Amino acid sequence: MGALFEELVWCPTPMGALSLRRRRDPSLRVDVYEVKLDDDFLMSSLWTVGETELARLGLAAAQGTGLDVVVGGLGLGYTAGAVLDEPRVRSLLVVEALAEVIDWHHARLVPLGERLTTDERCRLVHGDFFAMASSPARPDSRTSEGRFHAVLLDIDHSPRHTLDPAHAAFYRQGPLSRLAARIHPGGVFALWSNEPPDEAFTAVLRGAFAEAAAHVVEFPNPIQGGTSANTVYVARTPEAKDETSQP
Repeated sequence: MGALFEELVWCPTPMGALSLRRRRDPSLRVDVYEVKLDDDFLMSSLWTVGETELARLGLAAAQGTGLDVVVGGLGLGYTAGAVLDEPRVRSLLVVEALAEVIDWHHARLVPLGERLTTDERCRLVHGDFFAMASSPARPDSRTSEGRFHAVLLDIDHSPRHTLDPAHAAFYRQGPLSRLAARIHPGGVFALWSNEPPDEAFTAVLRGAFAEAAAHVVEFPNPIQGGTSANTVYVARTPEAKDETSQP
């Protein structure tokens, strides 16, 4: 049996001290991987339902096949892994602000590292998702027309509880409208939140997209008992107009 607790990586970053830890949960008999930024717990391999439902709900709303997808935030990789489970996905671009997190996956320090770094559809890119979303330049010249069919975001705790105060400006109608212009007609923007549905933010999404809804995702809580919940917002761009139809 290995150590009951091990800090696999600790390193300073511009956002704070980042650490990857592995511990053995004796009651559940599983190895648990956890990520902390300073004293803030960012994610745990015990709680992955919200991350996988972000991918499932987002891609379920996307139409067609040959989907080009971008994920903002890599973390332990569970959203990206769920995207790759969808056979309609042609390409996946994962944008991660901390190069160290990408290194964990290449070094196979996390459970999904090998899968994400060996799937030819998947690229892990060091960069600022929020700058990319606001830039007039094409996000990825290898996608059709430089656009995506689905953009899935899991970086901040919620639109009101951000990891960096600079992120707050993104969750407004102007930046979200610019992001919508980078998504194919009938495409999807989906966002994970650790807080209950926010009607004010849903209204902001509806101002930038053709439609938007908040989905409550419940899952068992083996530590506290009962259930816990996340929120997944799903917004869609307008359908393409049929130019052959008569007015």
